[in-house]
Amino acid sequence: MRPKPTKYETLEVSCSAAVGWIVFNRPAAANAMDATMLSELEAAWLELEANESVRGIVNTGNGSAFQTGLDVVQLAKSPEALREQSRRTKRSELKFTAWQNGVTKPVIAAVNGVCAGGGLHFVADADIVIASESATFLDPHVSVGQVSAFETIGLAKKMPMESVVRMALMGAHERIGARRALQLGLVSEVVADTDLHRRAIEIASHIADQPTAALRTIKQQLWNALERP
Repeated sequence: MRPKPTKYETLEVSCSAAVGWIVFNRPAAANAMDATMLSELEAAWLELEANESVRGIVNTGNGSAFQTGLDVVQLAKSPEALREQSRRTKRSELKFTAWQNGVTKPVIAAVNGVCAGGGLHFVADADIVIASESATFLDPHVSVGQVSAFETIGLAKKMPMESVVRMALMGAHERIGARRALQLGLVSEVVADTDLHRRAIEIASHIADQPTAALRTIKQQLWNALERP
């Protein structure tokens, strides 16, 4: 069982022993990111990064979706938040994933359902990705006249290029199930829906048993290798 959350409106942020949790908590909106969540995500990652007792972080979602990207309808009602998100995108200054916020602790994405569009950022930027059997992955940007960029660039570092291009060009018509995602290297493990949280805790706990300095250095060097020619 996860510990009780505190303080956030759109997220459940908590820690138990050495494991921190960031749980998307807008199930009625398929956990899409509204203006509040965009702001809270940055604060949540930095909070767990600063918590010395936390040595691994699990990221998952409540309800039937893991994460489905920007809540365009809600953001349209908040012009300032929409402008800020557009500015950050243009300047490559996004701040909603662990990698974007400079988190040095290992992050496990536990994908519990639909992961779509901007939600793929959290898969691309996690250190370890596991999925429930009911998980699905898709990139519908092109189907609504938008360009897929940072998410698919990140995914191209994890899985075969053609599979990424296929997702980006086919849009809503290309859905990758959990087992296929495992074959492609998008995820490293698939478990029963009822076992997802237990397995995420298990992995995070094993990681937390390792020397903190070594974990930080390993993560830094491996990610640096992906960023450099």
